[in-house]
Formats: sequence, structure tokens, C-alpha cells
Amino acid sequence: MKTILVTGATSGIGKSTAELFAKQGNRIIICGRRSDVLESLKTQLSELTEVFSLKFDVRNLEEVETAINSLPEEWRDIDVLINNAGNAHGLDPLSSGKTEDWDSMIDGNVKGLLYVSKMIIPGMKERNSGHIVNISSVAARQTYANGVVYCATKKAVDVISEGMRIELTEFGIRITNIQPGAVETDFSKVRFKGDDERAATVYAGYEPLKAEDIADSIAYCVNAPKHVCVSDMTIYPTAQAEPRTIYRK
Repeated sequence: MKTILVTGATSGIGKSTAELFAKQGNRIIICGRRSDVLESLKTQLSELTEVFSLKFDVRNLEEVETAINSLPEEWRDIDVLINNAGNAHGLDPLSSGKTEDWDSMIDGNVKGLLYVSKMIIPGMKERNSGHIVNISSVAARQTYANGVVYCATKKAVDVISEGMRIELTEFGIRITNIQPGAVETDFSKVRFKGDDERAATVYAGYEPLKAEDIADSIAYCVNAPKHVCVSDMTIYPTAQAEPRTIYRK
């Protein structure tokens, strides 16, 4: 049994990952910004395993520190950190992009990952054990027009993952960087500010990945024998050839 902390656990990949690890009998710390959704998920998962919930926004360093420092002693030895929280906002060229969208993506996808990791890594180093899984994107592999800042933030996740591996391997800590392709979650709805019709076109004409597919991949990496580290994993739906090319019926 592992103690696993999942950020962005209230929806999409994070929720599916928390559910899968709970079914496998691990203790789960679910993190998110919405109290009502967190409590609902906690109630659901508590039927399967021990669950602790933390409400905070990864973009706010003070909230991150306060929340993680509030963990009871018996929950502080975190074996696995899933850095899943992140976002995409807007699909605009740099010349007309909204700076608040840029700030949100940089703060959530990059700084938030760093804030949470900084709180968890010291304990892993002390125990000479641990596993950090960072959720990047195929957008890190190929920059596309109108998504430059989002692509840049996910490229940063790749670089941070590599740096973590260089710094932490000697402490027995495994680092895995996951690059999902097109996954049907609330991702596009958030990017398009709640425009359901526009979001639906992203997944039209082919079968995208599901959040459960990425959760399965994360679990494979985490459950690998201790001497095995899956450093990087790229996952596309069968219809997607590369970040910009999807074959639709």
C-alpha cells in the first residue's frame, strides 16, 4: 500500500487516477480547488480505501504550503506524487493573446508543479524513496500556432522532469514524465471558456483517449518493479499521428 497525492483530482485525468489507485488499495490524498467536489469524491473513494482531501490552488504558494503542512503525521510520508493539475486557456496568436491566460497557464502548469514538488521532495529524499509523475503533453514535442504559451509550459514540464531525474536518482526517487495526446476531458471546455460546441469539435470524427487510459498508463509506471523507472511515456489515440495531425472520419 502506497500513500499517493494527486493534484487536480476533482476531474479528468486526476480523478480517474485517484479512482484507479484507490481501487488498487492505496491511500489517496486528493487535492483540488472545489470543496464540494472534493468532499463528494472523498465520500466515493472512502468506500474503497483511506482518503484525505486538501483544498488549495497550486498557483498560490501560500495555499500550497499551508495545505501540505496541515497533513496529519500519519499522512506525511508520501510515496507517490502525481503532478496533474494544469490548464490551457485560449487559442490565440501571441499578438492578440490575453496576458491573464498566459499567467494562468504559467502559474498552474509550471510554478504550481514546482510549488507542490518543493514541499514533497525533502521527505522523499530523507526516506531515499519515492516516485514523482509529471503530466506534460504532446504539445511539448511540437509547438503549434495559437498555442505557443501552452506548448512552452508543457515543454517546461519536460525540462523540469529531466532536471528532477538528474537531481533525485541518487536518492532512489523515480521520475516519470507522461505526454498525453488528445484526451477527451473538460480540457477543451476550459480552453474555450465554457463553449461546449467549440470544445466538442476538438474530439469530433475520431475516438480520442479517455482519462482512464492515462490513469492506466500512470499506474503501470508507478506499479513497475522498484528497479524499473519509466522515464518518459508518450500516448496518442490511434487516430493521432503527431500533435497537429488527427485523422477524422
